[in-house]
Amino acid sequence: MISDYFKRVGELTPTKFWINNVTREEARMAIEAGAVGCTQNPSYTWKMLSHSSEGDYAQALMKEAQNESTDTNEIQCILQRKLVYKVAEIFLPVYESSHGEHGYVSIQGDPIHEEDPQVIINEARLNREMGPNVMIKIPATKAGIEAMDVLISENTPINATEVMGLSQALDICKMYERISSKTGKSPKIYYSLITGIFDEYLQKWVADNKIDISPDILYMAGMTIAKKTYEITKAKWPEIGFIGGGVRGLQHFTEMVGADVCITMNWKGQAEELLKNNNPVVPRFFNPVPELYIDELLEKVSEFKRAYKVNGLSVEEYEEYGPVEYFRHMFIKAWESANEFIQKNN
Repeated sequence: MISDYFKRVGELTPTKFWINNVTREEARMAIEAGAVGCTQNPSYTWKMLSHSSEGDYAQALMKEAQNESTDTNEIQCILQRKLVYKVAEIFLPVYESSHGEHGYVSIQGDPIHEEDPQVIINEARLNREMGPNVMIKIPATKAGIEAMDVLISENTPINATEVMGLSQALDICKMYERISSKTGKSPKIYYSLITGIFDEYLQKWVADNKIDISPDILYMAGMTIAKKTYEITKAKWPEIGFIGGGVRGLQHFTEMVGADVCITMNWKGQAEELLKNNNPVVPRFFNPVPELYIDELLEKVSEFKRAYKVNGLSVEEYEEYGPVEYFRHMFIKAWESANEFIQKNN
């Protein structure tokens, strides 16, 4: 019997549960547990091709894709669409029953060529053909923002991902406001602040640079960025949604409870653990971060300072900002592994 933890969170707070990189079975279990959305990223195809129970299914779809193209990278893009389409079908009743408010499945494709806005736009247009609840997930880099500029004018639902700092979120909000005012188009849009990956990166950065800082203070770094970003963007752009992503510890969900956010996580080891624990619903997001913590982070951790300050990063710096590069490397590694598998089994 699945516990009702996520359902209680949804009933008692505006916080919503999304699921990440799911198999078909996990998608169904997540919806039963209270999930109202889903994110799939570039590592999804490799997860499915190498999955213990879904591998045969994914490889059968791969064979179909190989009949549609001879280019390995394009085959993977086609395969990803086939895999995500099945999940989007599972979430479609959520989309329909909520009249398009929930039930989105966001897809982020080829991470190798994402420095080219036109590649992103072309791929997005193909992905949108899968169904009304397919949301296009695009990195909040210079090229990604240029692509979003075009796609929003085409009324494309957007998940602006790889947001690691306040300035990225602000640029997304300003761009959306400008395009929406100019074109009259206002598709569903979220930005995904990847709090868990940000924390993971900072821990490695602090260790590599031998920074003397309390682990308790460092533990709050990602949430400190999240709280400030939420406060500023919700006040001025309430129509733009906030997704908390990159969950690495259960705190990346529980510490956000109470806010009007969607939090996306993996099923195994994350969502299933929260269901198993079935803890009381305790809103914590609006608990202030002590000034002492913020002062020490700003003083000692320059990578935190760049994310925290309104003008801490320029749009030209987004793609090469440490946490963004760190996150993208994971995607590129998985994408390349899938390409190698496709080549070997062609």
